[in-house]
Amino acid sequence: MKSQDIVVLLKLVSLQEQEELEGLGDVGLSLKGETPYSVRGLEALLGISKTEINGAIRRSLSTGLAIKDRRSGRPNPNRRNLHGFIVHGLKYVFPAKPGGMTRGTATAFAAPMLKGLLISGGEYIYVWPSAEGSDMGQSVQPLFKSVPQAVRKDDRLYEYLALVDAIRLGNQREAALAGNLLAERLLRK
Repeated sequence: MKSQDIVVLLKLVSLQEQEELEGLGDVGLSLKGETPYSVRGLEALLGISKTEINGAIRRSLSTGLAIKDRRSGRPNPNRRNLHGFIVHGLKYVFPAKPGGMTRGTATAFAAPMLKGLLISGGEYIYVWPSAEGSDMGQSVQPLFKSVPQAVRKDDRLYEYLALVDAIRLGNQREAALAGNLLAERLLRK
C-alpha cells in the first residue's frame, strides 16, 4: 500500500456520493469529455499521475479495500474495510508528525467543516503546507503532495481527508471522535 491509495479511494467515495445526490454533470464538464471515474479523470481531479492511480486501484483491489463492480467494471471502495483500515491501522502505516509553522490549508479538527467539534489543548492548528492556503499553523505532510490542490475542488474529499488527519494526529479521544464521524459518513448506506 501507498498513502495515495487512500486518497484515490476516498475520491471514489466522494464521486459516488456526488453521483447519488446531484449527478456528476458539473464534475464531468470540467474534465473535457472524460468520466471522473476514468484514470484520466481521476488524474485531473487529484493531481496524481495515471500510473500511480492505476497502481492504487490495483493494490486496493488486491487488498480488499476495493471491489470491481460487475456491471460498470469500475472499482468501488469497500467502505467497511476502508473504514476499519483508516481507524485501526493508518496512523501506524502512515504516521503524521507535526512540523514547523507555515501557511497552508487547515486540516484535522481545524478544517472548516470540523471546526468547533472539539476543543484542542494546543494553541496551534494543523495545516497542509500550501502557498495558496490562508491559515497559519503547524505543518503536516498530507497523504499525497497534491492533496491541498485536490481538496479545493471537492469539499467532500476535504472532509474525509481532514478526518483521516484527525485520526493520524489525534490522541485517543480525538481519534475516536474522528473515527465515529468517519463511520457516519462512510457507512451510512
